[in-house]
Amino acid sequence: MRARPEASRRRALQAGLGAAAGLAASIPLARPARALLPTTATLLVPGPEDGPLARLAGRLAGSLGRGATTALRLDLTVLGGPDGVTAANRFVTDAAPDGRSLLLLPGIAALSRMVGDPRARFDPAGWVPVCALQGGAMVVGRDAMPPPGSAPRFGLGGPDMPGAAGLLALDLLGLAASPVLGLPSPKAEAALAQGIAEAALLHGPDLPARLTAAGARPWFALDGVAGRDAMLPEVPALHDLPLGGPAELRGALTTATACLRLLAAVVLPPLTPADTVATWRVAAQRWLEEEARTGWAPGLRPLSGMEAGPLVAALAPAPATVLAYREWLLRRLNWRAD
Repeated sequence: MRARPEASRRRALQAGLGAAAGLAASIPLARPARALLPTTATLLVPGPEDGPLARLAGRLAGSLGRGATTALRLDLTVLGGPDGVTAANRFVTDAAPDGRSLLLLPGIAALSRMVGDPRARFDPAGWVPVCALQGGAMVVGRDAMPPPGSAPRFGLGGPDMPGAAGLLALDLLGLAASPVLGLPSPKAEAALAQGIAEAALLHGPDLPARLTAAGARPWFALDGVAGRDAMLPEVPALHDLPLGGPAELRGALTTATACLRLLAAVVLPPLTPADTVATWRVAAQRWLEEEARTGWAPGLRPLSGMEAGPLVAALAPAPATVLAYREWLLRRLNWRAD
């Protein structure tokens, strides 16, 4: 019997489709194209032009340029003072999520916003870290840590300064410390050695050597979103201890600690495409490798973008957490931002 024309055409079409499918299967699939960095980008940097953040930015710019897969010129724009508020405000105003604008953000800028500094008009929620530099933080004393109910004299620079995180930590542990104001580090360390204060907060590099110089003993590490201090692993972290107080105030301590420990982070704006973020982070890997070879001061730790994620996210707490911290400052130190 002769096949119907329709059936013949159907068989021919099926055969053709099968051959095409086989040919397609034999061709390797093309990999998705990696996002390219712009040829020119801008890094906003807190001043002054000869300050430590500007010097760090210079090294970062060189490393990121060498780590980029294409030719890249990263221009530095130095703005405002070392607290980073002016640079962060400009970043919010000018930056677009296209990979062309980055910010070198110090944690102290986020602390200014948390305490209610009217100059701080930015919101770090959603900022994406490319890389970061973290320091240690530890509450120390002239003698061993006293039991709850004790009232050691605690040296700190001022209510709106990083040392206040140490005072809050002592409060949540049940120690009613007596604040001695006007003693920022390194004055607080000298005050310990002279007996003017019985406890203080040390933060930054080389904590073991500074402990020895002050004749102090470590009480606990302010861990925030990290664990024990790598240089003094035998010292308990704060969250190893029985921490009291309301949840909002404990959250405020986590944020204040993140502000304290973050020396600087390179961040991109919210909504930057994931492939652009990934490409910048690949470029930042060169910085991590180069700094690992040259070495930082003991206790400073460079972080990849993934490692810095929790630290940067902690800089944008919930409104209830911010309110709890400001109320604590008013109640405990009779202080509020102007």
